[in-house]
Amino acid sequence: MENFTTVPEPNNTLGNWTDYSIQYKVISSWLLFMICALGIVGNVMVILVVLTTKHMRTPTNCYLVSLAVADLMVLTAAGLPSITDSIFGSWVFGHYGCLCITYFQYLGINASSCSITAFTIERYIAICHPIKAQFLCTLSRAKKIILFVWAFTSLYCVMWFYLSDIQELVYDNNVTIITCGYRVPRKFYLPIYFFDFGVFFVLPLLLSAVLYGLIGRILFLNPLPSDPKDKKRKNGQNNHNVNDRTSCKNSRHSSSTATSRRQVTKMLAVVVILFAALWMPYRTLVVVNSFLDQPYLDSWFLLFCRTCIYLNSAINPVIYNAMSQKFRAAFRKICRCGRKSSDKPATYSVALTYSAVKDTSMVESTDHFTTELEELTVTDELLSDQKMFPDPCVYGKVNFSDA
Repeated sequence: MENFTTVPEPNNTLGNWTDYSIQYKVISSWLLFMICALGIVGNVMVILVVLTTKHMRTPTNCYLVSLAVADLMVLTAAGLPSITDSIFGSWVFGHYGCLCITYFQYLGINASSCSITAFTIERYIAICHPIKAQFLCTLSRAKKIILFVWAFTSLYCVMWFYLSDIQELVYDNNVTIITCGYRVPRKFYLPIYFFDFGVFFVLPLLLSAVLYGLIGRILFLNPLPSDPKDKKRKNGQNNHNVNDRTSCKNSRHSSSTATSRRQVTKMLAVVVILFAALWMPYRTLVVVNSFLDQPYLDSWFLLFCRTCIYLNSAINPVIYNAMSQKFRAAFRKICRCGRKSSDKPATYSVALTYSAVKDTSMVESTDHFTTELEELTVTDELLSDQKMFPDPCVYGKVNFSDA
């Protein structure tokens, strides 16, 4: 993000130094602090939820953990130093701080882009090639891919240790300002920036657009699973009670799986769209400034670009909470000091399960309801085997008062 501060070419006068206004300092520091604080808390919660909840350890969620770690890196290495820059107008972290902060900034940016690309490809394989997904979209393979992503980006970003450095700028009114910028002239670092722009922004977005288009064609245009009554007529077996129960279970499972896939895909598509939209002002500014003799560096517009970047790293946990019933329930569990319900006896699990069904059926949408059922298939089978309810397909007959 040091592209915001352009180091003048040799033999160019710097003019007079003008400090930021009090209004700018108050608004920028408060705004950046709030976004960074909320983003750090939210991304830490995402990591804790996936690491401490067994049923949340899926390949997709592993990529979301990688994205959360990258977002944390952006918020701490780019967001928090921007607050001091807004207040003091000068670099206060010294030479080694400049090197390390610049490195971690670009590492977080590039790792987040690669993580988004990875879970987009994983979703494409899981939905469009379900047979291959059985051995390609596994937890162990996801961990290996994440390890490769971080190893690759860590090695790639080592060059910023040699390209960045602090500089003392002496203005005409005898004011000395220390900046963390580039060690090489502008014409040399622009090719590096454009390479980053193409590989870690344009290419992932083009790939995501194509893959989500293919996913949408498969996921939203295919007909729903066939009616269990049709399957019952074709089978013609004598044991109608067992047949009805089995058909209803299969129908519920396929319907909930399809709905859950749609829900997860929508959530991840929103993450990608926001990534493109919130990074666009900064990327556009740097591209435009690359062709201008005098770069456009209005402080308020730069604040807008910074805010969009840090908001992109902070908003993902909000999206998970708003669009995923599983994440919302796990966030609530973390906020309630991590009460463990999975290790409780079966009778307690039954009450908890149908209490959740009651809440979601009355408050939440159908997508969240079916997603919850997909998680609770084992408990549902236990209830139907014990003949607690006469018809497992009719939810209106369930007595929730006991729960």
